[in-house]
Amino acid sequence: YRKMKKDCLRKMTAKLKERIVHILSALDKEYGTDFICYLNYETPWQLLIAVILSAQCTDARVNIVVKDLFAKYPSSAALAAATPEEIEEIVKPCGLGKSKARDIHKCMTTLVEKYNGQVPDDFDKLLKLPGVGRKSANLIMGDVFGKPAIVTDTHCIRLTNRMGLVDGIKDPKKVEMALWKIIPGEKGSDFCHRLVNHGREVCTARKAYCEKCCLQEVCKKSL
Repeated sequence: YRKMKKDCLRKMTAKLKERIVHILSALDKEYGTDFICYLNYETPWQLLIAVILSAQCTDARVNIVVKDLFAKYPSSAALAAATPEEIEEIVKPCGLGKSKARDIHKCMTTLVEKYNGQVPDDFDKLLKLPGVGRKSANLIMGDVFGKPAIVTDTHCIRLTNRMGLVDGIKDPKKVEMALWKIIPGEKGSDFCHRLVNHGREVCTARKAYCEKCCLQEVCKKSL
């Protein structure tokens, strides 16, 4: 029985990998091979802060807030020297101002004390930074350092479930682990960025516009 189960899982994984090839190709054709992060930043530590602020907040609002934040505090050391209350005054429009300000202050303090103000290019070290979870760490690894990464944001979770790449899994870490098994590591970051495009323009949270979807032929709904 165990052998039959393993063989069945192996065949399912192989089929999913075949579908991934078609999905990646279709997304490339639809959105091009270039992509941009919707969060505005110039340095790794700035992206780190923008990601912390983006929790339960729109990218558009974060981009407005960080403009003032980075103007007043132009380095990780400057933010580490500020008080959480001073940071909160600027970031509170993003919501959860007190906790986000505290995380930003602790995170920048850790960068200054442990890493000379620089963002480490190691996933495990990123995870140990205050306010940084798996999604944030993966975004930094992929966008800043060009390393294999899978960012399981709301678009990724929604679309991979709708397409049948994962089956009813909502937990971000479980989705990430499932995708690592079928998506080539070097393609993960690009794939997740394109899902953001696709999730905003076609396969939205409110409605899936299947009639204009470039993934119709490989989506679970059509199989």
